[in-house]
Amino acid sequence: MCGRYASSKDPGKLAAEFAALDATGGAAPGADFNVAPTKRVLTVVQRHPQDETGEADLERNERSIRVMRWGLVPFWAKDKSIGSRMINAKSETVTGKPAFRSSIKRYRCLVPADGWYEWKREGGAKQPYFMTPPDGSSLAMAGIYSTWRENDEAEPLVTCSVLTAAAVGQLTDVHDRMPLLLPQGAWSHWLDPDQPDVSDLLAPPSLELAESLEVRPVSTAVNSVRNNGVELLDRVSLDAREKAVGLDREQ
Repeated sequence: MCGRYASSKDPGKLAAEFAALDATGGAAPGADFNVAPTKRVLTVVQRHPQDETGEADLERNERSIRVMRWGLVPFWAKDKSIGSRMINAKSETVTGKPAFRSSIKRYRCLVPADGWYEWKREGGAKQPYFMTPPDGSSLAMAGIYSTWRENDEAEPLVTCSVLTAAAVGQLTDVHDRMPLLLPQGAWSHWLDPDQPDVSDLLAPPSLELAESLEVRPVSTAVNSVRNNGVELLDRVSLDAREKAVGLDREQ
């Protein structure tokens, strides 16, 4: 966890929701109902704006929507393939891990999501669930990012990782881990480029936040990354599980 999520809103809508600028430059990925590791994803960052010479204006902060690749590649990595194993960072250990400790101090982001998927073993099968706000608002998953270059002349590759925490409340019935979700009141502190210490935000989300989410059983079609449509979010009857599994196998 978190290994799959949904992100259907375009940069303009996210910019309005997160009080940010759209800085995707037309390179944003489209609606994705089955976001998987190594895909390009939308994130929210806050940095000091720079002028034409690259000089940062330390008196101002600018929040923007950016495109990154999911799976953090540390700046010191020899090969970008390491990113496929760095999609998550545990909030309990992120400050001490060599791959993450620089990013947690200086390069934090939010990863907006409609909701995330998790699988629960029920009988002999794994049933997917979709955790989502019932009002259609976006979840703000705490993230960190890094910039990697294959060589001095290569284009920079900006990658991110989603922080996870111990599950709380009703979510423990599905899995023992969950994304580190941040309420709106914590966004500015988390994104502040001048604040190296965010240890007060690394605790599991509140019980109130967890209990406000809808925990929705969905089709096993989400198991395959080849399937990607809004129907993946539809609630299914658990009594129809065998039928859903059969349809998944036919695809």
